[in-house]
Amino acid sequence: MDELRPDDDFMEDVRELFERAAEYENENRLRGLDDIRFARMSSQWPENVRRQRELDGRPCHTINRLPTFIRQVVNDARQNRPAIEVRPSDSGADPATAEVLSGLIRNIEAISDADIAYDTAIESAVSGGFGYFRINTSYTSDDTFDQDIIIERIADPFTVYGDPESTAADGSDWNCCFIVKMMQKDDFEKQYKGKDAVDWDALGYSGLPAPWMDGDQVMVAEYWKREEVEREIVMLSNDTTIALDEYEDTGLADMGVVPVGQPRRVKSHKVTQYVMSGAEVLETVEWPGKYIPIVPVYGDEVWCEGKRNLYSLISNAKDAQRELNYWRTTTTELIALAPKAPFIGPKGAFDSDIDKWSTANHYSHPFIEYDGPEAPARQPFAGPPAGAIQQALQAQDDMKAIIGIYDASLGARSNETSGRAIEIRQREGDVSTFHFIDNLSRSIRYAGRILLDLIPKVYSTARIVRVLGEDMAPENVAIAPPEQQQEMMAQIQAKGQAIARIFDITAGKYDLTVKAGPSFTTQREQTRAELVEIIRAYPDAATILGPMYLRNSDWPGADKAADLLEQSAGQEQAPQQPQIPPEVIQQVQQMQQELQRLTQENEALKANNAFEQAKMLNVEMPKAQAAQTKAQADVIRANADMAKVQMAATDPFGMGQLPTTL
Repeated sequence: MDELRPDDDFMEDVRELFERAAEYENENRLRGLDDIRFARMSSQWPENVRRQRELDGRPCHTINRLPTFIRQVVNDARQNRPAIEVRPSDSGADPATAEVLSGLIRNIEAISDADIAYDTAIESAVSGGFGYFRINTSYTSDDTFDQDIIIERIADPFTVYGDPESTAADGSDWNCCFIVKMMQKDDFEKQYKGKDAVDWDALGYSGLPAPWMDGDQVMVAEYWKREEVEREIVMLSNDTTIALDEYEDTGLADMGVVPVGQPRRVKSHKVTQYVMSGAEVLETVEWPGKYIPIVPVYGDEVWCEGKRNLYSLISNAKDAQRELNYWRTTTTELIALAPKAPFIGPKGAFDSDIDKWSTANHYSHPFIEYDGPEAPARQPFAGPPAGAIQQALQAQDDMKAIIGIYDASLGARSNETSGRAIEIRQREGDVSTFHFIDNLSRSIRYAGRILLDLIPKVYSTARIVRVLGEDMAPENVAIAPPEQQQEMMAQIQAKGQAIARIFDITAGKYDLTVKAGPSFTTQREQTRAELVEIIRAYPDAATILGPMYLRNSDWPGADKAADLLEQSAGQEQAPQQPQIPPEVIQQVQQMQQELQRLTQENEALKANNAFEQAKMLNVEMPKAQAAQTKAQADVIRANADMAKVQMAATDPFGMGQLPTTL
């Protein structure tokens, strides 16, 4: 691993490649360096002009408004940091394993303070046009061979030289990369040579050009090389694909998992890291992944004549800032150098207090005496120069228009009066600078692909790992390749641990997406605000939504208070039944048996009653109907006889009715 390679041809090729990469990026680096010095270091006056003004005793003000615009974009990115979400992409993958991978990536970001790496990169991109962060591996602890993946920040973006042939927006097509640092010769010997001194007049060091050798300093570079290789893959009987040269080392054959069909040759990539000076290779490391783990974050990208040009947020606003400095300085100078109008009075009016009158334009005396009938007087101050002030205001407006961030986005009052109008203006400011945040999302998505490629190779042995949920709640899960899962489950059961499943993160293929939005803390604040509004509108919902509000609070004991509120609400809605003594339960059972017996008897009585009613209907009813018919006939005959008797009484001779008159 640490074997030296004094290959003159190899070193010469590397030096030529570095020179080409440095030449390609020279214009972007000069522009970015000037932007950072201008906006962040407030170096905004030409050195000769500033020095001459200081010699002449003239003011040279710097009213630096640019950091405010930079912080607006950078802090917006901090509040809406992109999050990586893993998704299954073939039949061999499953959603549960995808969630484990998402939680593992969140844990990697948490333990390595990835937010610092992301924030440093986007701040460099906004301030200078480009920034970088990197992905590395480290041992979990000093007494283990297990490794973890970490995300590291690159504080100085000018130490990175990317692939001059790259065209991708996220650096995913890089085939070479340099990360350089200057070291004192003594420090170089201690770190890389141990106790052996370096003969700086031999091994090619004496003829090294700058920047490889500069006085007492030597440049050490990480040279990352990505080259295309061919390898054979084979389909296994468990529907997974594996490299043929790795199959024998996995032990899958002992489990009955055998190759199916013939191997197939595919193209892949091999990444190697060389730590070198300009004269020799100091270390050689075979990187397990297929991507160079250096992730660029570009600023405003413009392609012209086949070359990538990178600009910061303030690249085009520097002239407006210079104008502001000039006119504000001019205003100060004109006011400071304006002649003081002398006091005017009759001759002899100043004799009484000559010392005070002589210094009246420099000191504020409580009183000054005079002689004569009228007090001395002078012309009033003409005021600041209106033209210079107007030009300064115009320069401020020019900066806002060039950058695209106006007063509403900066928190200042503007001509908008309604909340809706202010929100629209703020959104316009976000849209005009959104490409910086979107470029960060692209870079984090590429970092996610690097992590997905590395995780099965770094976490390749049976182990318990911590994963984090979306709410950053930790959980331990077991991961192991198929050939180690049975043994791992036995060990887990022997220890009495509760692990429901062992995940195989090497099986299946997964893709990812990046979601940009408020951080979880910001979402919790928004959740509380929305819940408060709902409870104000519907007070009865407090018992239901109250625990949710408490769980989204950050004060100590909030979760316990939420549990107590849920228990209280549950008791009110469903009160607990008191426990019944056994003798009461026995009496209730006897009563239930007696009630069942009575119910059966009642059903029998109902059936008997129904039978009697049917019998009555079939036998007694016809007799009753016949008697009723006979009675009706007797009534009819009696009525007929009565009619005959009445007729006989009124017409005894049977001649009908006699006439009333003759």
